[in-house]
Amino acid sequence: MRKPLIAGNWKMNSPDESSKVLLVNVLVHAQLLEKRILEEKDASDIDIAIFPPSVYLKEAQEILTGSKIHWGTQNVSAYDEGPYTGEISASMIRGFGCDYVLIGHSERRCLYETLELDQYVLDQIVAKKYAKAINQGLTPIICIGETAEDYAAGKTEEIIARLLDVLIEHQGPQALAQTVLAYEPVWAIGTGQSATPEWAQKVHSFMRERVAKHDAATAESLRIIYGGSVKPENAREIFAQPDVDGGLIGGASLEVEEFSEICFSAAVSTH
Repeated sequence: MRKPLIAGNWKMNSPDESSKVLLVNVLVHAQLLEKRILEEKDASDIDIAIFPPSVYLKEAQEILTGSKIHWGTQNVSAYDEGPYTGEISASMIRGFGCDYVLIGHSERRCLYETLELDQYVLDQIVAKKYAKAINQGLTPIICIGETAEDYAAGKTEEIIARLLDVLIEHQGPQALAQTVLAYEPVWAIGTGQSATPEWAQKVHSFMRERVAKHDAATAESLRIIYGGSVKPENAREIFAQPDVDGGLIGGASLEVEEFSEICFSAAVSTH
């Protein structure tokens, strides 16, 4: 059985509370959550990771070291070092005790799209970052999803397949065992419009089947999480789907009580 993962992406937000206070609150609620899970006979353990802005990584390391909470960055460079102003290498990220890194989030892709790069080139950039992450022992969470226009045109599977094929071409299917895939339909991110549980399951199943064509064992163990307006009200039904292994949470991750409730939903929705 795959262990659920709930990842909280803070994005570039400055909460009303200081980052230290928010991190401590996350830690306290995680400890309460652990107790709650132990008391619930049908609940299973989960992994929790948070992704604060990089300027808060030192604080995350200081506060969360020794806890069960993982942390990571929202991006990684495709290069090891050099004249790449503003970039952060995988080795630098590892130096802050990070276990995870987000790669290919649609909001990052939009920045590259302003350079008028085509989608295949964007996928190649994602693949290069993926290689740097796994070479440093980081677990990449690779985001993929279709726009509203692509969704309306029925191109979801085409877009999913394209990136998966590039990743497999670069590192082979077995490397995906060190990876988490995140299905994030762009039309559901920050819009309040979440995919239905049935739609999430359909896409996640397609992703797993695509990997299984190359390596069945890797596909079976691969964690595929869903992101896009996940809230306490819809989390349990989404996470109950057989191929949904948790969630990538945006705005709700800054509301600690909401985030904790979403985590609990993952713990009681294991399959």
